[in-house]
Amino acid sequence: MILSQKQIEEIAAAVTEDFNKFFFGDKLDDSRRFVQCTPIDQFAKDFLGLDVSFARLSHDGSICGLTAYADTVYETEEMGVLRKIPLKQNQVMLDESFIQPGQVKHLCGKRRFTLAHECAHQILYQYESDEVKEACQKKYAARSSYSLRDLKTREDWNEWQANALGAAILMPQKEMDLAMWYFAAGRKLINYEGRFSYLDRMSLSMLCSHLGVSKSAAIIRLRQLGHLEDRPYLEYHDPLEVWE
Repeated sequence: MILSQKQIEEIAAAVTEDFNKFFFGDKLDDSRRFVQCTPIDQFAKDFLGLDVSFARLSHDGSICGLTAYADTVYETEEMGVLRKIPLKQNQVMLDESFIQPGQVKHLCGKRRFTLAHECAHQILYQYESDEVKEACQKKYAARSSYSLRDLKTREDWNEWQANALGAAILMPQKEMDLAMWYFAAGRKLINYEGRFSYLDRMSLSMLCSHLGVSKSAAIIRLRQLGHLEDRPYLEYHDPLEVWE
């Protein structure tokens, strides 16, 4: 099933609203509240009922995570040796690099997005027809490292939709609007081909820190929601920047 961005946003809004009532109660109804980070681990385990574990998924780190819709086996080859990893229904497996010493904080945003992506696969699976569900029974959905790809195949669309829904779960529009009000005084951030003014860099940094997301994921989501404007680098000017 191929969904539009609007449909994905509607699914995300409904799912996060249900989760917020389940996890926070009426806490988020307070109009004076601060920005709330999505507790994606609790969302996955307690709300969706997924079993989350870690393992070495590839020799080069190209596979960040995967999820299974039914009992199956994930196969990976390393130095000519085939490894088989059993997967249970509703299991999410993340690459062990996320929990290696010295990497936990550094890869926090990537780990959270990967988990949100796998949660999105499980949610979107529920919207599929019985025929498609049956075809997926012995498959697993694997998330590779970020890359921009043409949407040519069904698998490409599945990955795009899981990325879009995962981002909307981690960065709900309501929380992004609130974050921009707190951290940027409601103004748009200006992206000059990858460069930001000092104030915009600080705003972006605080948003990423409070929502637990990477800079690249935040920029994509801010652009999507109309909170970020792209301009050519030639127009860049920062009154707070001093040239020697």
